[in-house]
Amino acid sequence: MLLKLPAFIGLLRYIRKICQMRRADPQDDLISDLVRATENGDALNDEELQGMVAILLIAGHETTVNLIGNGMLALLENRDQFELLRTNPALIKTATEELLRYSPPVETATERYAREDIIIDGVTIPRGEQVMAVIASANRDASQFENLDTLDLTRENNKHLSFGQGIHYCVGAPLARLEGHIAFNMLLARMPNLQLAVPADKLHWRPGLTLRGLEALPLTF
Repeated sequence: MLLKLPAFIGLLRYIRKICQMRRADPQDDLISDLVRATENGDALNDEELQGMVAILLIAGHETTVNLIGNGMLALLENRDQFELLRTNPALIKTATEELLRYSPPVETATERYAREDIIIDGVTIPRGEQVMAVIASANRDASQFENLDTLDLTRENNKHLSFGQGIHYCVGAPLARLEGHIAFNMLLARMPNLQLAVPADKLHWRPGLTLRGLEALPLTF
């Protein structure tokens, strides 16, 4: 984590600089729209604007990259499902939901705190205790999913938690789904002979507790 700190600081400096530029000279872009946005006369101050841009960049880019990378790996490791989607692109909606369930881009939710003492599966969680919900585990809950370890692009009623739940449900979920629909169908249509360039066990996953994504996905076509 410490090795990444200089890069993160550099990113924040870049965000601060571009936010200042857009305040001084708004353009036809998202940051300028955020600068102009008001609610009941209130506008974003500098810190709020920079924080909003940072979260949009990290949450909106990193997670979608992982969705596409993880999803393509899952399809390449399950060639029957790859061919099913390639020959039936209309399956893309259920396919994307299943890829989100099977290999989610976010493995662990951000921290939560128990509002009261609660017992879950015989374990008491005291009021105020921090809880880390593992989304990847919930997505393979035997009480919710049949054949939970099988990639099934035709799976219906797919109640995965890859976008969270409740008031913390991902605000970018519709865009992420649309990006997945376009990317998966386009890749399979244009490159029907996609293959892994290295054995799957030679791939490297980026370290971390929250996000799950590959460092690289070498392919041949």
